Amino acid sequence: MRDDEDDDHATPHTFGVVLEPSEAVEPILSKGVRGALTEWLTEIWAADDLREAGLKPRQKALFTGKPGTGKTTLAHHLAARLGLAMLVVQPEMLLSKWINQSGEQIGKLFKMAAKAEPPLLLFFDEFDAIATARSAVDQSSDREHNKNVNVLLQRVEQHKGFIIAATNFGQRLDPALWRRFDVHIDIDLPGRFERERILARYLEPWGLPKPALRRLAEALETASPALMRQFAEAIKRNLVIGPKVGWNMQREAVIERVLAGIQPHPDLGKPRLWALGKSDAAVRDLPWPLPRKAELVEEPAAIADGEPDNVAQFPKRAAP
Repeated sequence: MRDDEDDDHATPHTFGVVLEPSEAVEPILSKGVRGALTEWLTEIWAADDLREAGLKPRQKALFTGKPGTGKTTLAHHLAARLGLAMLVVQPEMLLSKWINQSGEQIGKLFKMAAKAEPPLLLFFDEFDAIATARSAVDQSSDREHNKNVNVLLQRVEQHKGFIIAATNFGQRLDPALWRRFDVHIDIDLPGRFERERILARYLEPWGLPKPALRRLAEALETASPALMRQFAEAIKRNLVIGPKVGWNMQREAVIERVLAGIQPHPDLGKPRLWALGKSDAAVRDLPWPLPRKAELVEEPAAIADGEPDNVAQFPKRAAP
């Protein structure tokens, strides 16, 4: 970033990537997370009623959770529900090796966001990169970090718009910064019913009958949404490309290639499918060739009878 770039020339793209509302996708959430987000959106829509009670909607949220659990996807969906573009702030656009420059960049970011038209939702991914706890160690690097956190504290507190921060390491954040966020949500790994929906979504236009989908979801226990998406898309990639290049397209050969090409995050452990590989019963029960969703006799719904629909269904803003 240029040293002579002043506040007037700063744009959202100076600090990161802008995601538009039209690009957002509907998240698949656990019941607890869906409930917390529904409560938050409901109070945002009820701003006038809250104001009569001397309250105002909360506007700053902190998402914590394991890697790949969909924190960015969820933040983007919330921004879209609010009708806002989301600026994904990239830490490297704020941090500098030069004394005082990181604090200046943080200030420029918030000044730009305060004047942005239309308004933006600020999203800080990997928030711990700039917001770890301040240190009492008297070294120049620690003093500089402490100053940056102080600037961040002030700017977050003063900002009038929406802010969402996400981290895999909530315990590392500065306690004072943690308190600046009035909504705290831990994004869980998906349960079996959520895993079924995620697989069904990312396997399209192919699909699986309910029993096979259920067994595959069971074999993917502890898998993150990101890993399941990689898994489903790798199968589809094999189905499209494999016949063109002469790969072995038998079921076990395809699954073996897929599992060899993607690996679970070390912090999450290996789902059963990676431990057992092509010998897993879920692989043996996969119909093959994989049917198209439109060819299935029964709809490949992910939710068993009596189970709640876990796709996020948030309230819509009431008409004025």
